[in-house]
Amino acid sequence: MTSILAGAMGVFAGMCVVVLVFIAKQFLFVGKPNELLIFSGQSHKLEDGSTIGYRVVHGGWSWRIPLLEKVDRMPLTTLPIELQIQNAYSKGGIPLAVHAIANVKVSSHKRTRNNAIERFLGRDVSEIRQVAKESLEGHLRGIVAQMTPEEVNEDRLKFAEELVDEAGEDLTKLGLTLDTLKVQSVSDDVQYLDSIGRERLANVLSEAEQAESTAKADAEEAQAQYSREGQVADEQAETSIKERENDLRRVVAELEAQAKSEEERAEQAALAARARAEQELQAIRAKLEHLRLMADVVLPAEAGRQAEEMKSRTEAAQIAADGQALAEVLDLMTQVWIKAGDDAKDIFLIQQLETVLTTVTEKVKALDVGEVTLVDGGDGRAIPGHIAALPATVAAVLAEFRNTTGVDVTGILSRPSSEVSR
Repeated sequence: MTSILAGAMGVFAGMCVVVLVFIAKQFLFVGKPNELLIFSGQSHKLEDGSTIGYRVVHGGWSWRIPLLEKVDRMPLTTLPIELQIQNAYSKGGIPLAVHAIANVKVSSHKRTRNNAIERFLGRDVSEIRQVAKESLEGHLRGIVAQMTPEEVNEDRLKFAEELVDEAGEDLTKLGLTLDTLKVQSVSDDVQYLDSIGRERLANVLSEAEQAESTAKADAEEAQAQYSREGQVADEQAETSIKERENDLRRVVAELEAQAKSEEERAEQAALAARARAEQELQAIRAKLEHLRLMADVVLPAEAGRQAEEMKSRTEAAQIAADGQALAEVLDLMTQVWIKAGDDAKDIFLIQQLETVLTTVTEKVKALDVGEVTLVDGGDGRAIPGHIAALPATVAAVLAEFRNTTGVDVTGILSRPSSEVSR
């Protein structure tokens, strides 16, 4: 039951929306910017206090009262109108043919649009164009009658302005506005304008020829004048150039003389400077030669002499020191020798024993035995006997040493240590 009720309410709401949309479409009117909405059927008071039976909406929207109001639309778009008049007599009785283009529209001004609504509401746009065309052509003929053919042809802007001023009042009464008006062409069947053009062209050509002749004469006169002035200027320039050349030669001569004088002074100064430099160079060379001689001869000789002196002093000092040291050693050895008494010789021999043995050994080594032949008797004593002969050789050398020097090395070595120490 509830779902049925909800569905019925939804259907009812939808129907209400459809009805509202239908009502809105039937009674709500929205006007475009280039059109007027005229709501007829209700009386409305204007600003000036007058009453009219309609109201106007421009570029907005409004609700139409059902059964009481009717809505019409009037476009505000531009209507191009081609104006073509023939045999329009101008001032002076010359018939002219004028071709112009005008742009007319329904006025949107509050004071004049009511005139257009009252005259053209419900009528076709072509009718509005026709009325505007006939009105403009009539005024166009009136303006042509007030102007000469020359004025119409030459000052077309003035012609168009006078036409706008002349037709403006009538167009305002019609509720129309003339936006633009352009005169395309002006002609006549009697060739008046052509003759004027030819006459003016002839006048222009004549004036041009006169101007050319005058300009040519002026140019020739100016050329002659410029030639004379140029010749005078050339003569003055040549005179000035000669004067400048004379001045230049004089200045060059002065400069050459001054330069020659300066050159001579410079040469003398250079010679003097060269002589001074040569003297200084000779002095430097002499000094350098003296230094070289000192370095090559004198200084090495002096150094050698000083070195020899120092060497001699060193050797003398060494000899003196060695002699003094030897004297001191001999003195000490003498004192020791005296203190040792009879054992001094043995003690000295023992101190020199290594030297003595070395001497004896060298003596034995010095023996040159070329070849030794051993004959063994069969008992094997030949080789041992030869080997035992070597110590006997040393003993013989020591015995010879005792006989020669009086020093018994063997006896000293075989003496008991108590005797030696004593």
